[in-house]
Amino acid sequence: MKHQNREYDAVIIGSGPNGLAAAILMQQHGLKVLIVEGKDTIGGGLRTAELTLPGFKHDICSAIHPLALGSPYFKTLSLSGYGLEYILPEIDTAHPFDDGTAAVLKRSLTETAALLGADEQAYVEMIGPVIQNWPHLASDILGPLRFPQKPLKLAAFGLSALQPATWLAKRFKTTHARGLFAGMAAHAIQPLGNLTTSAVALVLLANGHLGGWPIPKGGSQAIADALAGYFTSLGGEIQTGNYITSLTQLPSANAVLFDVTPQQLLQIAGHKFSSIYKWQLERYRYGDGVFKVDWALDAPISFKADECRRAGTVHLGGTLEEIVIAEQAASKGQYTHKPYVLLAQQSLFDNTRAPEGKHTAWAYCHVPNGSTKDMTAIIENQVERFAPGFKERILAKHTFNTAQLQEHNPNYIGGDINGGRLDISQLFTRPALRLSPYKTSAKGLYICSSSTPPGGGVHGMCGYYAAKRALKDVFNIDTSLQ
Repeated sequence: MKHQNREYDAVIIGSGPNGLAAAILMQQHGLKVLIVEGKDTIGGGLRTAELTLPGFKHDICSAIHPLALGSPYFKTLSLSGYGLEYILPEIDTAHPFDDGTAAVLKRSLTETAALLGADEQAYVEMIGPVIQNWPHLASDILGPLRFPQKPLKLAAFGLSALQPATWLAKRFKTTHARGLFAGMAAHAIQPLGNLTTSAVALVLLANGHLGGWPIPKGGSQAIADALAGYFTSLGGEIQTGNYITSLTQLPSANAVLFDVTPQQLLQIAGHKFSSIYKWQLERYRYGDGVFKVDWALDAPISFKADECRRAGTVHLGGTLEEIVIAEQAASKGQYTHKPYVLLAQQSLFDNTRAPEGKHTAWAYCHVPNGSTKDMTAIIENQVERFAPGFKERILAKHTFNTAQLQEHNPNYIGGDINGGRLDISQLFTRPALRLSPYKTSAKGLYICSSSTPPGGGVHGMCGYYAAKRALKDVFNIDTSLQ
């Protein structure tokens, strides 16, 4: 079923990675698809701009993409033909300690494990099975709750993944292994004593060994531009600078997919929904926010640990115990002078990011949702702790508090970059408890953002699964047979 006197078969609201993925899949099946983007540039969290000084390119939100190479759907798209080039640092992640040493994540499982000393065997036993089974696990982990394709393999993963990171970390004896694991788990942006925080660590570590944590050459905008190029090559249309607040602003279509969070979905289409569905969306919970800093530097960051000077990403948090305290504080609406800081140094590997001889750095820490506290000095002190002399290399800086992040991208409610808290109560029921999390209670309306499974990250799978649902419901196209 197509057109039915409608201007488009499908309209996608928002051009983040999920909106783009949904649009591509539907266009691939011969539909007439329009993407409507509120900002003047596409990308959502995939945007790059000169925030500090001319010639210094900074990723406004997402910077390093551990799930981009492992995305089952993105793997099927020939994005290199549309200008996307990934750069893989020698070391994906380094985690420094006060004594000048660092734990590292390298693409080789055996190298990474050997560097953990007494925890070598424990690390192999924990991560090895995830790597081995990833081809069978990926579609279940990066998808909606359903009967798994390989139930025994997923169950084995789940025994570890469902545990709080503080529990699973007890398998390690050394400060280095425990710190490395905690730094990975903290990507969940919630207390490490929460259930399922181990899942985030396991997936990030495994994907480092499976393909690496890639840096897109020229900036994260390159991913969005490549996806958009692929989409328009199929005949798709993109409209920018049109911020949607009402369904009346849209052209007629058989299906509308929203790459937005529940708050905006209610604003745009809430009058179309059942009272039960509205009730569930109104109770959707957002997670902690982030405070972000971008720096223009006159030299690379002066880390004490050599490994940090060769890593694309650096986790600054010290020991597991320190990271536990920091993440707990943000969740309780509090602050710490030693926050967990995620830092990326793309210009070490991509010379298009800064003028010759100069560098960029990108960092954020977790803060209470909606916080407007200026964390610049606290973040810089945490960098200086592991890189003496860092502050002397700063030429200029740019900051975003949670309100400014939301102004830049309305999906970041209160600075929440994950599209909603990813704890056990919302992991499988985001954004509402339904047989299909992508299908709203209104015919032809779907949600395809990171507020649906599998959640945040640049993988496009939320959009992919939402589009599959819409294709089957509205157009009688069953993609499960392909």
